[in-house]
Amino acid sequence: MTKLTYFLMFISLFAFAQKEKKDNVFTNAGDATKMFKGKQKMYAGDYVGALNTFREVEKNNPQDASVKYYVAFCQFNLKQIPNAKESLLKAVEINVNVVPETHLLLGRVYQMEDDFDKAIAEYETFKKNPSEDKESIEDANTYSSQCQTAKTMVANPLQVEIVNLGPEVNSKYDDKNPCITADGRKLVFTTRRPESTNDVPDIEGDGKYFENIYIAWLDSATRNFGKTGNVSSSINTKAHDACTSISPDGKQIFIYYNDMNDRAKRGGSVFVSKVNKDKWKAPESLGKPINSSYWEGGACVSANGKQYFFTSERPGGYGSSDIWMVEKLNKTDWGTPVNLGPEVNTAFDEAGMFLAPDGKTLFFCSNGPKSMGGYDIFRTVYEKGKWSTPVNVGYPINSTSKEGQLTLSADAKYAYISSDRKGGLGESDLYKIDLKDYSILEPDGKKRNNNGLSILKGTIRDGAEGYGVQDVEIIIKDDKDVQVATANTNESGEYFFTMKGGKYSIVVKKNGFQEINESFDLGVSDKETVILEKGYLLKK
Repeated sequence: MTKLTYFLMFISLFAFAQKEKKDNVFTNAGDATKMFKGKQKMYAGDYVGALNTFREVEKNNPQDASVKYYVAFCQFNLKQIPNAKESLLKAVEINVNVVPETHLLLGRVYQMEDDFDKAIAEYETFKKNPSEDKESIEDANTYSSQCQTAKTMVANPLQVEIVNLGPEVNSKYDDKNPCITADGRKLVFTTRRPESTNDVPDIEGDGKYFENIYIAWLDSATRNFGKTGNVSSSINTKAHDACTSISPDGKQIFIYYNDMNDRAKRGGSVFVSKVNKDKWKAPESLGKPINSSYWEGGACVSANGKQYFFTSERPGGYGSSDIWMVEKLNKTDWGTPVNLGPEVNTAFDEAGMFLAPDGKTLFFCSNGPKSMGGYDIFRTVYEKGKWSTPVNVGYPINSTSKEGQLTLSADAKYAYISSDRKGGLGESDLYKIDLKDYSILEPDGKKRNNNGLSILKGTIRDGAEGYGVQDVEIIIKDDKDVQVATANTNESGEYFFTMKGGKYSIVVKKNGFQEINESFDLGVSDKETVILEKGYLLKK
């Protein structure tokens, strides 16, 4: 798998090694050896080890600007931003002709501090110096564009309130990928916290603890999430386990696995775990055509279970990681995966998808020039047979830090994101966004009556035996007898819809059984998500 995390993108900057002719000429031969070893560690992503090595060289060479750059680079990737800034400023002070990439990295520091004009100035200084690394020049242009985007966003903030979910959910470790059910009552997420003192870190990786999937339940009294814990031993393994989404009905968790010791999980693949009698079953691969010999980073499913969106690095895309969609034709057959096209996918990375309960609004993350810096959350809507031009959802939902995927409750009153922005409890935290004064599903953001959706669900059972019947066709029609939604029951006989409130009729069809037709009213509330449960018994 060639997928790199955001902070490892800077590895490309070190193509300037041949330009260090005047630097790194050490009087101590041991320092030259240490520099070589330090760079090896750095290129391998061992920033802690590299930093320690470069620090040893720095003691003997306090006036070497190039050494200070390497120190700063490691500090930046370890998120020691104030220390990186100090090292970079000293490097510039020591030598005005310091390697140009010093200005590129200093620009990144200013960008993360929201000092956009200084950041742009550093990027321009970098571009004025000759560089044989075209990727670095492209990066500087991208970062400059991000700063311009950020200036506009910060000057026009959204009317939203963002609150950290607190120590009940977050830890001092990395917490990310919030995935919430349509009713807003169940939250699953990925964490890198240790479960016990016996947990072993990923020594062959970044030295942090392995990822696990946790779950938190909404407290009906406080309306806050608590009771956080390991989702299930049948899902979490000794390797990395990351959730990418939970189905709207809360019956399926989609999981990203990448385990070199497991052939089925090697290279990055998507699995799914389903609930059976309140217990999560052992995850199964989604198989072809979603998984392939290339890297797949996650998937989400529509409320009716017929459309799957997933990220992949397979051929036919527009960048490293693209968003694809495939339709499930029946219980066993899939259609052909379709790339969402150049309107959505870019030459950069797209990831972290969430299909809103309305079934047409797709939220995703991208790190291109239209973000504020790092990954931002964007919104695209499927209208008239095509996806609209993605729009940055705005500040302060997005920031110059790295934002993870956004997930939204059916009533559209709250959204959840992950971010490593300032003020968190750990590396990346989960945040709750209060949308009472802003409609994230409307193009103009204005609140309207009944912006959100309600939930219709139920179980279809055999009238004689009482067990749930799978693959029963459920058809929903509006008050004008126009079909507006359709789905098939799952293996437990359950169905699930997210719909606007109103007058409807339901049709229940299964070969060998009598057809059922019934009218009903689906309510809506400004206080909480309305859930209407309608179960039926099939008769022959």
